[in-house]
Amino acid sequence: MTLEDLGYDDFFESSRAERGSEGVRVARVIAQARGGYRVKDADGEYVAKVTGKRMHTASSREDYPAVGDWVELSDVAGGQAVIQQILPRKTVIRRKSVGKGNGYEGKSGVQIIATNVDVAFVVEAVDRDYNLNRMERYFAIARDGGVRPALILNKMDLIPEEERDAKVAEIRGRFGNIDVMTTSTVNGEGVGSVRNAIEKGKTYCFLGSSGVGKSSLINGLLESDGILTGEIGSYSGRGKHVTTAREMYFLTNGGIVIDNPGVREVGMTDTETGIEESFDEIASLSGKCRFADCTHEHEPGCAVLAALGSGEMNRERYDNYHRLRKEAEFFGSSALERRDKDRSFGKFMKTAKKELKKRKGCYVD
Repeated sequence: MTLEDLGYDDFFESSRAERGSEGVRVARVIAQARGGYRVKDADGEYVAKVTGKRMHTASSREDYPAVGDWVELSDVAGGQAVIQQILPRKTVIRRKSVGKGNGYEGKSGVQIIATNVDVAFVVEAVDRDYNLNRMERYFAIARDGGVRPALILNKMDLIPEEERDAKVAEIRGRFGNIDVMTTSTVNGEGVGSVRNAIEKGKTYCFLGSSGVGKSSLINGLLESDGILTGEIGSYSGRGKHVTTAREMYFLTNGGIVIDNPGVREVGMTDTETGIEESFDEIASLSGKCRFADCTHEHEPGCAVLAALGSGEMNRERYDNYHRLRKEAEFFGSSALERRDKDRSFGKFMKTAKKELKKRKGCYVD
């Protein structure tokens, strides 16, 4: 296996040339767990850890390696290695971290899902988990990180043909430019089509809630049962959550796929670009609004509101646009507050150290 088989290309080679580190050993992060990483290069796999210096200088979770990253290694021996640097990321999928978080993830407010991904396969099941607004959220966070989204509608064996056709028509009506594939891991429907859509040397990340069948789909692509999956709950009718860590797998056709734990909440970070790209018709209409800073909520001469009133624009899509925009704006204002607090704390510590130094200088034994 070569570095190119792992997804290495001219982007990363140029980054190494700019850094002057062409001769340094590089590998790709293929799995992440508490306390360490698994990395892979042309010669094999290694358990790796980051240097103490990186841990000390990291200001957020984004400064740590993530699955999909290319990293520079040192001290490679006996299946062990040390991660010295992370090469610049070509793309990144991230979301707002949920709950209190842990470590630097909680401080930054951001959770990195995967990096250097070419396509994000958003997996939605046609049973109780089916939700167009959630799909839109996934599309926004993917596009914001430079990743092309595609939709896999799974568990098609659970509904009759008429309902299947209606759901696909509904999705195409709302997201006309999104690639849609229909699958069932029970009877194998569509799995071959997904495999054919995966290109050699390209990286594909599977996103979705717990129980939608991400791991089962990847097992189908791998033509094995290498990834543990849960049985369907008799009460909820949903698959049980089994995947607990992000991990990369390599298909026989040369494609690269990343499995992820189920995402319960798809919170927006400062996702303005992704939102604008996901709602391109609103971005296009904005140029026709009377006011350049139109919020598309109440202003006279708003082309977006006019389209909404005429029925040209879908009401649910319009409402979701504002919901995501407000979440992104709130995250941005919260991030500014966090930075201000960090600066204030830094100034306090600097002053305290100076005062302590003065007192030590005046101390007489």
